[in-house]
Amino acid sequence: MNKVKIGDTVSVNYTGKFEDGTIFDSSLVEGREPITAKIGEKQVIPGFENGLIEMAIGEKKTVEIEPEDAYGSYKSEMVFDIPKTQFPEGVNVGDILNAQSQMGPVNVTVLEIGEETIKIDANHPLAGKKLIFDLEVVSITE
Repeated sequence: MNKVKIGDTVSVNYTGKFEDGTIFDSSLVEGREPITAKIGEKQVIPGFENGLIEMAIGEKKTVEIEPEDAYGSYKSEMVFDIPKTQFPEGVNVGDILNAQSQMGPVNVTVLEIGEETIKIDANHPLAGKKLIFDLEVVSITE
């Protein structure tokens, strides 16, 4: 039986959950397709990729992924107060904006709006979280 290995292109149905069972993403919702990734190419987070190794077509498995194998630790130094004048009108708490950093474009989340500044968070929304994925291999292409 063919099993997933480095270099294979794999299609996978998945459901991503937090430890409390809340679903944050799934390929099983109507209109979505399985995710396809080439193993070893870092197209998905490391823990997701490692969980697929040695799985066979049709096999199902649940993997628990620690933050360091997902989106990394939450870093308080990635939270900034920026002058309000640098934002467009109508910005609200919870908005996700595209900003320019020294390393290129980055999405930031608006945390709070003050009199003079807006506090933003440049961490990935899933940083610092343990993630649980239900995986099902749909196809394997060598």
